[in-house]
Amino acid sequence: MNNKFGYPQFDENGVKVLTRTEGLYKDMLMNITVYKLKNGDIREFYSEDEEQAVLLVTGEVKYEWEKEIRTVKRGNFLKEGLWCLHVCKGTKITITAFADTEILVQSTANEREFPSVFYTPEDCIDALAGKDLCEGTARRIVRTAFDYKNAPYSNMVLGETISFQGGWSGYIPHHHPQPEVYYYRFDKPQGFGACFIGDDVYKIKDGSFCAITPGKTHPQVTAPGYPMYVVWMIRHLDGNPWTDRVDDPDHLWMVDAPITYR
Repeated sequence: MNNKFGYPQFDENGVKVLTRTEGLYKDMLMNITVYKLKNGDIREFYSEDEEQAVLLVTGEVKYEWEKEIRTVKRGNFLKEGLWCLHVCKGTKITITAFADTEILVQSTANEREFPSVFYTPEDCIDALAGKDLCEGTARRIVRTAFDYKNAPYSNMVLGETISFQGGWSGYIPHHHPQPEVYYYRFDKPQGFGACFIGDDVYKIKDGSFCAITPGKTHPQVTAPGYPMYVVWMIRHLDGNPWTDRVDDPDHLWMVDAPITYR
């Protein structure tokens, strides 16, 4: 393990820690944990000072919060849209699993109070990005649950990207001053790719994650045969929320210049 990339495993309780606001990845300013649940498992999440987002990666669960109950199912995370509950501090979430399930919990300090929002596939449409860039080699599907545009009260951003087999995402290379974390999954455990953080390169494996250093470019590529699922999470900075990417000027030429070899 290093301070940019990690390959954590689930412990005996089905818990996989990605980042904490203390320790090796404290600069990410977020607590991010993945949980593996079995049919009948129940987990509760509560924080007196942190907002929380609970994303269903795959499986079937019942969400309970305040006086609300929603039971949802997600089979293939590559093809099916996201379900995510976002709550402010002081709000308890209870998750009950009805099948083998994986959920991701993102949280960070936030003094503001705001109404809970349950995001559905209808709220977070699949947007095709990069389709006209570099002969389609950088096209990918982007699903955004919440960001500064629809949740300015939050200190976090959460979304998903689906990279087509053999394709690039995070392209053209870009950066931003806010810290970001990527969590990777493949529908086949042997799937792999590569993540570039500045001048460093890391092998992406199923279940791995990267902690993106602020100001470093971070394009990624996945191998042919292995479309890649990525959960991307950004932490706004005080007085400097993330609203857009900063494209690397060295690569801007390809945005307007067609590239063809046939």
